[in-house]
Amino acid sequence: MSKTLGLTALCGLGMLVFLVGGTAPSVPPIRFEDVVCSSGVAFVLENSPTPRKHLIETMAGGLAVFDYDGDGKPDIFFTNGAELPSLKKSSKKFWNRLYRNEGGFKFRDVTEEAGVAGDGYSMGAAAGDYDNDGRPDLFVAGVNRNILYHNLGNGKFEDVTAKAGIRSGEWAVAAGWFDYDNDGQLDLWVVHYARWSPEYDRFCGDANRGIRVYCHPKYFDGLASTLYRNRGDGTFEDVSQQAGIASFAGRGMSLAIADYDQDGYPDVFVTNDNMPNFLFHNRGNGAFEEVALPAGVALRDDGKSVASMGADFRDYDNDGRPDIAVTALAHETFPLFRNSGGGRFADATYASRMASLSAPHSGWGTGLFDFNNDGWKDIFTSNAHVNDRVELFEAATYKEPDLVFANQGNGTFAGVPESGLQEVKAHRGSGYADFDDDGRIDVVVSALGEAAELWRNLSPVQNHWIDIRLTGTRSNRDGIGAHIRVANQYNDMTSAVSYASSSLVPVHFGLGEKTVVDKIEIVWPSGKRQVLENVKADQILSVREPQ
Repeated sequence: MSKTLGLTALCGLGMLVFLVGGTAPSVPPIRFEDVVCSSGVAFVLENSPTPRKHLIETMAGGLAVFDYDGDGKPDIFFTNGAELPSLKKSSKKFWNRLYRNEGGFKFRDVTEEAGVAGDGYSMGAAAGDYDNDGRPDLFVAGVNRNILYHNLGNGKFEDVTAKAGIRSGEWAVAAGWFDYDNDGQLDLWVVHYARWSPEYDRFCGDANRGIRVYCHPKYFDGLASTLYRNRGDGTFEDVSQQAGIASFAGRGMSLAIADYDQDGYPDVFVTNDNMPNFLFHNRGNGAFEEVALPAGVALRDDGKSVASMGADFRDYDNDGRPDIAVTALAHETFPLFRNSGGGRFADATYASRMASLSAPHSGWGTGLFDFNNDGWKDIFTSNAHVNDRVELFEAATYKEPDLVFANQGNGTFAGVPESGLQEVKAHRGSGYADFDDDGRIDVVVSALGEAAELWRNLSPVQNHWIDIRLTGTRSNRDGIGAHIRVANQYNDMTSAVSYASSSLVPVHFGLGEKTVVDKIEIVWPSGKRQVLENVKADQILSVREPQ
């Protein structure tokens, strides 16, 4: 079967609908339509499944959404797997792929001309302008092979990994750009999973029935994250020891970044697989303190660790403090930690109704975005189990549809049974952007062995909105780490969101019926405060940091 015919067949499959609760009548509906088949995005995630059940096979699928060519339209980069056990991209089907947004939900594959096909078994991606030249660069995390691409500004990227001082040799899953020392240069945090090699051959499953499955994480020794400080000359210094993070080994899956205690320094939340999560509090002196347990985000309230996967770190209840949303496996719930101030979080999973809504499901990617523009951030999750044979062992489902949970504005969420998210696959990473400039946040999702999904947001209520595109002058060029208030809403500029993924896009606010924003307040990473008044809605507002 040709690749074109294969993708056509995948696009034409009948799908199953999962119904999860009901949406309150007062909440505007949320609707999506998958337009990937007409978009030109012809990507299939090749994870190279084998009878030996290498653990990396089930953990691929990160992606990045960013405007690589500066035309104002967000483009899409997918990471891809490789041949096993060689870990080589032995054919074009294993290439990482970059799709240029040409408008009108039409994309063109520019992988070869951009020079980003990659090498090795890739996992995650992170977009950010590390040299402040106005062009977003790209970091690709992988199994024993990391790549740093410098954006040359002519539609091409250069692999600068070695000369930048970025090392490989461990299993990296995810990464995030942020300015931890507020010097105006983006630094890089790389999350590692565990010690693994292709020679690992433990049998896990039911030998009597001849059923082999991916081994439980407990059989793998975790690894610490790595922090690279940007020297400002195109090179990076590994400061993991000095920063105090090198001694915290975990089975890291993803990271999310926000200044949760509003002391002016960005903090880092790292999800860990079947062990306590990490919350690294930035002390402002170049060092971090791991505080997840006293802060209340290491474990659920019952004291149990879960298979924490993706995360987002944003304010869902409009109280001005960033909260943490996490995905996990079936029967574990998708934890939601509410920032209660004073450096503490409360487990709001049950109070928010996310426990009952998510308990039957397994999630990977997640994002807190206002999909119906009513002024309250909703939760999107890309779903599937880790174990492709889980149905032989427990009451859980392997392939699932994506889900969206509507924010009710009263601290609770509800399912959206008529969301249109009907495609049942082994979903993994997710990215978020307004791909067609209509003011509604769309979603792109990867899936193991199947066509990616491109969910166009067709939510019918025409609420108003505003997107804020930042350009730093004293801060980093992307404005990453800026804190923005629009009316009673708060959001942070970040590109680290979801599972092993990145969305470097303008900061989005739904405005409901408001046609004018009375006041926009921005606190830049440099500490500079900026106020804009009487701003018209329904636009992408470009804001430059004052000198």
